[in-house]
Amino acid sequence: MSQVPIRSMTGFARLTGVAPGNTTFALTLKSVNHRYLDLQFYLPNGMDAIEIQWRKAIKEHVVRGHVEVRLSLQRETATPTPQYNPATIKAYIDAFRVASSEHNLRGVQPDLNAALCLPGVWSMENSRPEEDEQSGIELAAAAVLRPALESLNTMRSQEGRALAEELEQILLRLQEHVAELSSLRAGMQQAQTERLDQKMREMLGDTFNLDRDRILQEAALLAERSDIEEELARLRAHIDQFLRLLQQGGELGKKLDFMLQEMTREANTTLSKTGSIALRSLRITELGLAMKSEIEKAREQVQNLE
Repeated sequence: MSQVPIRSMTGFARLTGVAPGNTTFALTLKSVNHRYLDLQFYLPNGMDAIEIQWRKAIKEHVVRGHVEVRLSLQRETATPTPQYNPATIKAYIDAFRVASSEHNLRGVQPDLNAALCLPGVWSMENSRPEEDEQSGIELAAAAVLRPALESLNTMRSQEGRALAEELEQILLRLQEHVAELSSLRAGMQQAQTERLDQKMREMLGDTFNLDRDRILQEAALLAERSDIEEELARLRAHIDQFLRLLQQGGELGKKLDFMLQEMTREANTTLSKTGSIALRSLRITELGLAMKSEIEKAREQVQNLE
């Protein structure tokens, strides 16, 4: 639909990998709506240093949205092997011999089974060293960050295309409402003039006929001030520009939101100017409310665009 992708702020990506030492990791990116770019990191202990580098990389791919960056690890540890502490055993034997000598006990030997049951004799050690493991994980995870961001943006672009198509349909319906309202404009002016003429007769009675032309001129001026042609012209211009921007694509969220605010203002003014006439034409009221409804639908969708 457009040369430059239109992206939603909603997206998800998850990539996995294996770092040196058989450590499995998963990098998850999740983005939702936000007024600005808001990054939230959930990293394993001791890996906070990579946040600064990753922030820079993410800003090159994502302009707006709340993005959660989550890195989880699963280490495959080797089977631990029991190790005894020789120093503790030697200390026990030495103490046994000293006690035997002090009490003149000959021929008594220390009990090895009892020594091996002493606290601190045994320890469980991992047979695999973990030196430099963290740096290896950081490098491996950094290698999948860019593909994860590209996957995230692929999903955001798909969502964006769907939103753009929906917005185009909404604006085309709005365009039809404006066109029909414009076709009713001449009748509105006539109705406004007749209404003012009637009020003048009710207020002035016979005096009205004394200076009828002058009073009708004033009535015509009042009717002109309540004319909605300027509002309809601005609405048509806003709609045309909105549709052109959708065709161009790119980062449109804030621009389109501002334009819809302007359309809301014009629609409200149109309704206020035709309020008294609407009592005589239900269709005018229906069109005014339909315009506001379509604009509100468009604003809800635009809130999701980057």
